Amino acid sequence: MPLNPQIARPVFDTPPLDARSRALRKLVLRALDKGGRGHPGSAMSLMEIVRVLYDDVLAFRAHEPNWDARDRCILSKGHGCLALYAILADKGFFPAEELDGFCKIDSRLGGHPEHGPCPGVEASTGALGHGLSIGAGMALAAKMAGKSHRVFVMLGDGEINEGSVWEAALFAAKHKLDNLTAIVDYNKLQSYAPVAQVQELEPLADKWTAFGFAARQCDGHDVAALRENLTALPFTAGQPSVLIAHTVKGKGIPEAEDNPKWHHKSYLKEEEMRVLYAALDG
Repeated sequence: MPLNPQIARPVFDTPPLDARSRALRKLVLRALDKGGRGHPGSAMSLMEIVRVLYDDVLAFRAHEPNWDARDRCILSKGHGCLALYAILADKGFFPAEELDGFCKIDSRLGGHPEHGPCPGVEASTGALGHGLSIGAGMALAAKMAGKSHRVFVMLGDGEINEGSVWEAALFAAKHKLDNLTAIVDYNKLQSYAPVAQVQELEPLADKWTAFGFAARQCDGHDVAALRENLTALPFTAGQPSVLIAHTVKGKGIPEAEDNPKWHHKSYLKEEEMRVLYAALDG
């Protein structure tokens, strides 16, 4: 289906999804199918971001998830947890078979990520607007303790309507937390309407700069562009960094792209799931 005409985004020469991006999306579909519900649109827009973080940027040990020297990565937009679960399963934090229990009463993979039961989850999120505050606290604690690990926080664009995000941004700049990086999944579509219609964010990079962050922007589905930026941190010494990643909600599933009906889905039929899988067979 065509992109929502109300959504304007920069024009990028986005490469087609490669085999790894398609395979990770299929893990999302596996959990969505078995769980019977979830937020596929948000997970698909996040996928290249989490892929690059866990493939190329973060220091972690899947067999030792509480390793003290690990980088901390917080999914503040907790409803996008299917993307996080897919990459954690791929990296061996837990068996991929656990995706089949997504959202079941006895599963540790809930509809929002929960710190404690699920290895690799650094913070319980879902009530939007808290992740950057948690991350800023972690980053300051690391600085005070003389530790070298870094903190990454993935935010939704609708989420940053929350005033707590901007309070945390001021705090991070005041304390010169250059070990903190915010990544905005800028898919430009909130749960029911385009961001520009609900609460216009532009000029978004200028806002972050005014709040004391070193800001960059890139195509959030271009693995090479994400890797180039996220391996060049901090963007400016003595300042927290923010990467505004321009994405497409539902990326990779033509029916879901820029379609608010795919923010959350329940009770997908077997034939519908076949169509979704087929879209990723490219």
